[in-house]
Amino acid sequence: MPWPFNHFRKPRVAPQRTIEAIYGTIVTQAREPLFYRDLGVPDTVDGRFDLLVLHLWLALRRLRATEAAFGLSQALFDRFCNDMDDNLREMGVGDLTVPKRMRAFGEAFYGRAAAYDQALDAGEEAFAQALCKNILNGEAIENARRLALYAKAARAFLSGQREAALLAGSWKFPPPTGHAAQGREQNIEHDRHN
Repeated sequence: MPWPFNHFRKPRVAPQRTIEAIYGTIVTQAREPLFYRDLGVPDTVDGRFDLLVLHLWLALRRLRATEAAFGLSQALFDRFCNDMDDNLREMGVGDLTVPKRMRAFGEAFYGRAAAYDQALDAGEEAFAQALCKNILNGEAIENARRLALYAKAARAFLSGQREAALLAGSWKFPPPTGHAAQGREQNIEHDRHN
């Protein structure tokens, strides 16, 4: 499913508190220690960025399925861009370098979003491979499979949210704990049979 929105356009008005609530939910979930401790996501600037992008993609994918959410989707992407800009400046990146780095962030987001969308259409293993490549540096496919199980459950959870709750930002991601353990058990079973 190609990305129909160009998130670099000006946003339609969306309530700031809703944008902050949703973005806060995304950031909080991306910082969940289990991803780093049990699923092998590198606890680095790049690893944290990649998990943030994954959760932003999950949220935007759900929002784009709701026609009334276009303005919110755009504002959420803009909030992500502002956060990246603020982080660069806090890290001491100079004014002349920030636009180039922001372009790189945009390309990273759109590249990963396209890869994840395409991989979803190709099946679970392709999705796990895409997560492995983009989040786990091409290593530990078993962890990528567990991460894919979590992402699949998160997608299903978000799909089940009522439109009103979605648009109000009154939802959270499901906890990753059960999916990581489930994935670990499935990988052990898979290894026994191979």
